[in-house]
Amino acid sequence: MSRSILHPARVVAGVAALALGLSACGSGATDTPSTADTPQVDVVASTDVWGAVAKAVGGNFVQVESIIDSPTQDPHGYEATPQDAATVGGAQLIVMNGGGYDAFMTGLVDASATTAPVVDAVEASGLEGAAEAAAGDPAHGAENATGDDHGHAEGDGHGHDDGHGHDDGHDHGAFNEHVWYSLPTVQRVAEDVGRHLAEIDPAHADYYATNARTVGSGVSQLTSKATDLGRAHTGARVAVTEPVPDYLLETAGIENVTPPQFSAAVEEGTDPPAAVVAQTLDLFRTDPPVDALVLNSQTESASTDQVRAAAEEAGVPVVEMSETLPDGVDDYMRWMNVQLDELGAALQR
Repeated sequence: MSRSILHPARVVAGVAALALGLSACGSGATDTPSTADTPQVDVVASTDVWGAVAKAVGGNFVQVESIIDSPTQDPHGYEATPQDAATVGGAQLIVMNGGGYDAFMTGLVDASATTAPVVDAVEASGLEGAAEAAAGDPAHGAENATGDDHGHAEGDGHGHDDGHGHDDGHDHGAFNEHVWYSLPTVQRVAEDVGRHLAEIDPAHADYYATNARTVGSGVSQLTSKATDLGRAHTGARVAVTEPVPDYLLETAGIENVTPPQFSAAVEEGTDPPAAVVAQTLDLFRTDPPVDALVLNSQTESASTDQVRAAAEEAGVPVVEMSETLPDGVDDYMRWMNVQLDELGAALQR
């Protein structure tokens, strides 16, 4: 069984709330005009999440291009193109997730022989197990930039199946690589981006430092909002389809009671054992059931469909969280703010 990406219409559900005006927590980049004779620093990010963070720091003095910039693209199985190779080769600063999540980027960086600094979010995170995850990040993906076949299994060139089967050579169970949901990691990445931009473009060093501090302030607000949410719902229990939002749930102090075998299997694109599926479904059938289901909005499988159906039948709210920015959203802080609002509304119910 494979995971399959959802239609964009499913992904953007709830994001219209952005237009209604959110609480502060915007990116807050200082609005300094860029003139025609002021060159912009070329920044390349593996995903638009990290691209948004880089843009928040670099503001008007950077040109950010994200390789993954659509909710219909999956970083785990993305096929790098010759254009991607050229883009990475021309970058002055590279920002990636690391930890095997965006292995295509590791391959592109290695193949390009670039001397540009690389900000690796997993390395920057300081999270337990991050160093080992970064050291074990597989450098495959370069073959896709040249079209050469180096003997990978049939599928997408990485040993994946035809959907999101994540047989990409790294063990998701050893480290949760979805570090953009780790708010302290986002702040550390912003600081690293600001430092490198100042080295590349020292004329605007103060501007980058100010913007990095603004990102830090936004992260502090989000952290306070998450912890307040947890305090307002002491003892809240949720189920998840994948470990994507786990860092945010931990910040909020909200317990994830999903059997680990279930979320790990869904992430790897395999069928959870029947007994594990039954245990997960029981979370919605017991009295009381879990308070909410947090579902990865960009993937679906027979198992996640079963869990969603069980939640809806039990009247348990479903909160969708994603791996990349929804269509029409380009601000990390506002995106995360919306997701916390939706989680809070679900727990309030």
